[in-house]
Amino acid sequence: MDYLVWALTISLMLLGLIGTIVPILPSTLLILGAVLIHKLLLPETLTWAAFGWITFFFVVSVVADIGCTLLGTRLFGGSKWGMAGAGGGAMLGMFFSLPALILGTIFGAMAAEKFAARRSHRETLRAGAGAAFGFVLSTIARLGCAIAMIALFFLAAKYA
Repeated sequence: MDYLVWALTISLMLLGLIGTIVPILPSTLLILGAVLIHKLLLPETLTWAAFGWITFFFVVSVVADIGCTLLGTRLFGGSKWGMAGAGGGAMLGMFFSLPALILGTIFGAMAAEKFAARRSHRETLRAGAGAAFGFVLSTIARLGCAIAMIALFFLAAKYA
């Protein structure tokens, strides 16, 4: 039974790690789910304190995911409309593919800047570039949090 639990845990963690790059998969949520399942099925291999730290990195990944796209849009001159459009475009694009997610983020910011904020073509393009920059930053942040979650799990499991 222990081998099956470990195999399930590692498989879900690998899927979560892949999900940081391929946005169709829920990334850090899969990793957190793997840790929770592991803790419930093999409680002696992980402390609740370790689970708490892993959950902390999950929360950081969610905040970074949203915050980086919004921050990138804002740093490149986008307004609140551009930030909202980037978020909406990302939500729409994530159901299709990685290119659709990236393009949805960019075009969402650009469309909101152009039509809602009534900004110039140049300002619209800058907001789109900022959304793309923010998306790349959020991917890097998610990947870092995913690696930290997995490392914490294996360190905690080793010393439990």
